[in-house]
Amino acid sequence: MLLKEKIQPYTAVTYPLMEDFYTIQGEGAYQGQAAYFIRLGGCDVGCIWCDVKDSWEASAHPAVSVSEITARASASASRLAVLTGGEPLMYDISALTRGLKEAGFRIHIETSGAYPLSGDLDWICFSPKRFKKPLPEVCAVADELKIIIFAQSDFAWAEEHAASVSPHCKLLLQPEWSKREKMTPRIIDYVKNNPKWQISLQSHKYMQIP
Repeated sequence: MLLKEKIQPYTAVTYPLMEDFYTIQGEGAYQGQAAYFIRLGGCDVGCIWCDVKDSWEASAHPAVSVSEITARASASASRLAVLTGGEPLMYDISALTRGLKEAGFRIHIETSGAYPLSGDLDWICFSPKRFKKPLPEVCAVADELKIIIFAQSDFAWAEEHAASVSPHCKLLLQPEWSKREKMTPRIIDYVKNNPKWQISLQSHKYMQIP
């Protein structure tokens, strides 16, 4: 008589967790709201100006179960969870989003769009990078297009991707932090001339919070 193979409960599924913390969403369409950030390790997009390069190597971070991540998030007062990285869609995040949903969370994700969508998501912040081409399926369903402006050529890059998202997608231009003094005035002028765009700033860095 064959024994049935034991199936791992979804709450025991693990993800490489670089860090998780309760903070204020510092940028994008939900800037200023309290949120619990869950930063998964692992990324092969390789942005030269990435400010969390320590997240790139997944094996450098502990494997943490869905049950533990959810419990830690649930200890916060907010029921807004932001999945970020690294590149969180390198993994099938279905188990993680199920755990968070059962705990009453609204779930946002920040992604380059280079990997297929998974999980139950309420808001998709799509921030494409030149270093790894995004998938059309992500472009089509993005709620927010956030383009990082590092150089003048990035404005044309922004318009290229604006043409690939839905009419309901919010369009945001954000200066890369090290270039903010140079690029912010240019972004201001660009938005004034192209008012379909909005400005996103990394307000958490100005406020010196995580």
